Amino acid sequence: MTSGIIPSPRELPLFAEFPELARAVPWRPLVHGPTAVEPCETPLVGRSGVFHKRDDRASPLYGGNKIRRFEFLLADAERRGARCLVTAGGLGSTQVMATILFGRHLGFEVSAALFDQPVTTFARRALLSDIAGGGSIVYGGGYLGTALRTARAYRRAERPYLVMPGASSPLALLGYVDAMLELGEQVRRGEAPRPDVIVVPSGSAGTLAGLAVGAAILRWPTLLVGVRITDLAVCNPLTVRLLVEATGRYLFKHARRATRLSLGDARVRLHHGAIGPGYGHPTPEAVAALPEVERLIGVPGEVTYSGKGLVGLSAIAREHPRATLLYWHTLSGVQPPAATELGPEARSAGFAKAFAGPVSV
Repeated sequence: MTSGIIPSPRELPLFAEFPELARAVPWRPLVHGPTAVEPCETPLVGRSGVFHKRDDRASPLYGGNKIRRFEFLLADAERRGARCLVTAGGLGSTQVMATILFGRHLGFEVSAALFDQPVTTFARRALLSDIAGGGSIVYGGGYLGTALRTARAYRRAERPYLVMPGASSPLALLGYVDAMLELGEQVRRGEAPRPDVIVVPSGSAGTLAGLAVGAAILRWPTLLVGVRITDLAVCNPLTVRLLVEATGRYLFKHARRATRLSLGDARVRLHHGAIGPGYGHPTPEAVAALPEVERLIGVPGEVTYSGKGLVGLSAIAREHPRATLLYWHTLSGVQPPAATELGPEARSAGFAKAFAGPVSV
């Protein structure tokens, strides 16, 4: 194991709020936290009163918004005696990459089926990082083919554990309930003002749902806005509300005090203006935002989440000109190693076309 990747255990605000939860659910430290809250000075917004939550720095192995979820999910996989993590995502999926990196680091085999998305420089590098990280990847093609290949990988794996696309199960989303309580502690300590609006890129909407449950616990009137980056069939007001309610029910099941929560008070909405033609498709605005992503977190941005997230932040700031805004980073500020080429196994698995021809950005 890489020295310094696994941090010392930290006190979770979630467990302090609901002590019986600490005895009921598995957890293992992966996040080097709490992550900082800093002023976010960006010309895309062009005013003060904007902050950002630096989950891009969640771990020196790989940052972003999956690591808090894996503190619960991978602990559950360990408790169940799993040997292989099975998951799915797009060619450039950061969730797949994080599953491979942390799964392999903790001693799991990892199998992932990848569906088509527009091939960008970021997507190509993600695929090469999946290979360098030691994941077993298969080409899924469309959504149906990917689902079938994921099921096949699960059947063939030794003691498999399924990590859903986006890692958005109720157990996993406790990580972002806790993250919101962590932000509450930072506000109480005076590290940042309480935000009127929190903005986060949303695909499976797990981060958004977890933050909404956390806001209900804090009794904050904060508006939580997810910048939709995937199909409306996947990310819509109903799917978000169902995730909020499922996470709340999971919390209620294991923490009796949580039954006093009123999840209906959480203010959540989606911003639909940044997605463009669809998941992973570059838009001129997202491409133009990429240098600003790199300036803010120190690594090249990508058009699927981070570029469109900043485009959404800009639009939402115009809608709320006097509000205190907080942008929640979901991209890793760490670039993992990448293979130099696909290799025969990956090419035979169907990934060669991802390296044929020019990329759009």
